[in-house]
Amino acid sequence: MKPARALFALTLLLWGGALLRDGIDDWIAATDLPPLLAETSVEVRDRNGNLLRAYTVADGLWRLGARPDAVDPRYVEMLIAYEDRRFCSHSGVDPIAMGRAVLQAVRNGRVVSGGSTLTMQVARLMEDGTTGRWAGKLRQVRVALALERRLTKPEILSLYLTHAPYGGNLEGIRAATLSWFGKEPGRLTPAQAALLVALPQSPETRRPDVSREVADMARSRVLQRAQAAGILSAGDVAAAVTEPVPVARRAFPALAAHMADRVRDDRPDAGVHSLTLDGDLQQVLENLATQSLRGKQERLSIAMVVADHKTGEILASVGSQGYHGGDLRQGFVDMTRAPRSPGSTLKPLVYGLSFDLGLVHPETLILDAPVNFGSYAPQNFDGRFRGEIRVADALRESLNIPVVLLTEEIGPARLMGALRAAGTSPTVAGGTAGLAVSLGGLGMTLEELVTLYAMLGNKGQSVDLHWRLGAASGDGKRVLNRAAAWQVGHVLAQLAPPPGAADLRLSYKTGTSYGHRDAWAIGYDGRHVAGVWIGRPDGTPVPGAFGGELAAPVLFDVFQRLKPTLDPLGPPPPETLLVPTARLPHPLQKFRGRAGVFARALDAVEVTFPPDGAEIERSAGGVTLKLRNGRAPFAVLANGVPVMTNFHRREVTLSGLGRGASVLTVIDANGQSARSRIWLD
Repeated sequence: MKPARALFALTLLLWGGALLRDGIDDWIAATDLPPLLAETSVEVRDRNGNLLRAYTVADGLWRLGARPDAVDPRYVEMLIAYEDRRFCSHSGVDPIAMGRAVLQAVRNGRVVSGGSTLTMQVARLMEDGTTGRWAGKLRQVRVALALERRLTKPEILSLYLTHAPYGGNLEGIRAATLSWFGKEPGRLTPAQAALLVALPQSPETRRPDVSREVADMARSRVLQRAQAAGILSAGDVAAAVTEPVPVARRAFPALAAHMADRVRDDRPDAGVHSLTLDGDLQQVLENLATQSLRGKQERLSIAMVVADHKTGEILASVGSQGYHGGDLRQGFVDMTRAPRSPGSTLKPLVYGLSFDLGLVHPETLILDAPVNFGSYAPQNFDGRFRGEIRVADALRESLNIPVVLLTEEIGPARLMGALRAAGTSPTVAGGTAGLAVSLGGLGMTLEELVTLYAMLGNKGQSVDLHWRLGAASGDGKRVLNRAAAWQVGHVLAQLAPPPGAADLRLSYKTGTSYGHRDAWAIGYDGRHVAGVWIGRPDGTPVPGAFGGELAAPVLFDVFQRLKPTLDPLGPPPPETLLVPTARLPHPLQKFRGRAGVFARALDAVEVTFPPDGAEIERSAGGVTLKLRNGRAPFAVLANGVPVMTNFHRREVTLSGLGRGASVLTVIDANGQSARSRIWLD
């Protein structure tokens, strides 16, 4: 049947139905409606409801749910005026419009206007039906009448706003405005609204990226109709026709791509995921990530995490320099969740536990000198030793030997327990932690390190970092006492900023893992905590990479972009002991540790000649003995027998020693001793 005849027959049927109302009612009531809950794109939104990322539906379409109250009211007015003036009053089919369409078709010999209401268009969109055939048109009428009985007008309009085609793989008003204008449909210009009204009528031929002229003409017709309906003024229309038609589609938002994948995998059945992330901050930090690696090695990647340690909310999470960073940077790997060696970033926790347990105070003196723990002999990063040094300085200079001494005193098991209490899940090769864990001998993620430092910023109480908006944050566990946490933060805040960085009073620590594989910088102030990792995702070394040079400047940039001024750590808790070394309780003035009673002082007496193990020819004059350090007077024993006592010189001659082995023992006035085993021929 030709379209014009179909319209005529359909109109007769509708008017005739008024005489057979009961039969028509039964016919409508028995309508088998299509599924109304079509699949829509999964959306990931930030804390303000702004779209971070969306995913196409199974058939590759961008189809985002939409409600009339979230769309510019003027667009809705223009849509109804252009497509269905009696939408708010008819029951799904507009007999007046249908009759007009028949008369126009008879007069012109062809269909000029179809007479379809918005409800009928929804019926067609839900079933992907045809418009011109008799059976298809009748089915649309039946479904439209049934829809009007079961749904409200706003619900029907929502279906249209969700399913209307806008060219290519775009369905729905939100997909259209995001793709053509780069924004949500809440505020539209008259020109934008008019184009969006015109597109669904012929979405492929009117696509502005396919035919700009056709799109422009279609838009103009909608504008003229809107002026005639009194929706727009002549001035509005004159201004709208000069507005350029978009010539290309825009990319959909893809912020926090790694986090979006994570939350979708966490709850695959959810259609909308509302996160604690701040979209504006996320965009700023993703740009910073790109800037920070510009001009650096191609295989380097970067990751950042920013959180509020008062609420536990993660505000930004950058998993790599670019989600589609290519094979070299492996941008698809989320490096906020990759276990890596944390280098020296665990040292503040070791010192915090030592303060908490009363082993040391920031002003306590600790010995930085060669030391052995069985076969383990830690070395400082630069291979130098500082001798006796304040604990605060040992932390700021990130010395290895003092922190290992404290780890031995605390015990690796206690350190691991504190890490778990802080909310982290460190991994140790072989499952048993040794002294090397304090120097990075375990695996932790960037997110876990930020969690650890959030505890320090939160006065020693653990913080449950989370990324779902509205998630409950627990009370947390007490990991350190308030004074110990404040002391750690106070010491770290006195670190000089990296060269060229802003002079922020940021409590921060850097770290470099073994073999220069990972460069870290983690810091906090009185409200926020942030962490930066730079390295290669495949774990290969990055020659010359140091946390202080690579990651620390980025960390300071993060805080500058986060807020104009830092939040202070606050005053020390009342129980904090604030005195210099000389006024500390005697046991806290110098750290000795478990073997301290037997340890040699840095300035203890030494035998410089004859060296230990030397073979010496006997002479009539005896054996020359040379000493260094120690406090006079001295005494010398040969094989346990005193041979010289109460002398002050540091070079003497010992006589009366027989052939063979002799053990020379020197004792100074402090009771310190030194030995030299020799053989006399």
